[in-house]
Amino acid sequence: MAVETEGGVCRRHFPHDFYKRRPMIALQGLLLVPLLAALSCGGALLAEAAHASPLIVVPPGNRSETQPPIPDASATRTRAFKTTYAEKYEKIVALLKREKKLVAHIKQVAAGYDIDPIHIVGALVGEHTYNVTAVGSVQTYYVKALSYSGLDFAFRYKGVPVQTFVQRPEFAACAEAKDSASLWSCRDKVWVDHFRGKTVDGVTYDAMTFQQAFFQPFFAGQTFGLGQISPLTALEVTDLVNKVSGYDRLTPDHPQAIYRDVMDPDRSIVYIAAIVRDAIDAYKEQGFDISGNPGITATLYNVGQPRQRAADLHAALAGVKGRKLPVENYYGWLVNDKLDELRSLLDSGS
Repeated sequence: MAVETEGGVCRRHFPHDFYKRRPMIALQGLLLVPLLAALSCGGALLAEAAHASPLIVVPPGNRSETQPPIPDASATRTRAFKTTYAEKYEKIVALLKREKKLVAHIKQVAAGYDIDPIHIVGALVGEHTYNVTAVGSVQTYYVKALSYSGLDFAFRYKGVPVQTFVQRPEFAACAEAKDSASLWSCRDKVWVDHFRGKTVDGVTYDAMTFQQAFFQPFFAGQTFGLGQISPLTALEVTDLVNKVSGYDRLTPDHPQAIYRDVMDPDRSIVYIAAIVRDAIDAYKEQGFDISGNPGITATLYNVGQPRQRAADLHAALAGVKGRKLPVENYYGWLVNDKLDELRSLLDSGS
């Protein structure tokens, strides 16, 4: 007897004279074959079923009726420029209304990464409302990009290049990472677990993030370009950007190339799309579909570490009655609250 799987159905095959030669065995076979077939096919079918559980779809809109608290650092920056969040919001909205080629580019790039372009708009609006004041024209970002192209600098902490530091044995498990997103996410976590705020081999490591320690060669709080993207985040999505858009892969050995990509407005939009796509995929791996909630993707664009956050949310479901959903922060809350107006901006692109 042979048991095969055909079109997802287990089928049993017997020699043509089986029942004539072994009538008693044939009778036993009629009783045992279903069990044998289940043993042969059941493992694969059960495994498939385990992975086929439906995704928890995060519905549109905000979970919170009122906007979550805005960090003091954001408020301090806003006061320093003698402006308000409302004014900054209106400024980035006005820029998007004027820059029709930019909006058209957003739509084109979003299609390539299979995301709703509203996710890119949300990231831009959130960044320029809370973290930086929008410039008068996208052209200004091209000029800024050129200013970084000739600088000589490296990503290092206490004199040790990041490329050297990640060769330490604590990072050995990260070598199994399947792509750049998993690799740098792993390294980020190793830094937190083994070095941040600790003394290791006689060296005291500051209680700061991996990004702050290694990827801020000029000044603290560094993000760059139209999308306000950090070098570490660009490194995380470089494999995806290479695959979808064909850009050369980024490495810490060539920091100028990283700054070129995040400072150039056209390339910056590509990286925003990749960051959003990566966050959606990270949550999908943990059983959540966040693709229909721009406030959640904007929140993740703001706070980063989508893999760790998705894993934490998945773990929080264990033993909890009912469904636990990701919740927007102040940044994502604004995007959802202004969603109708932000969607109308997409109609202005040529």
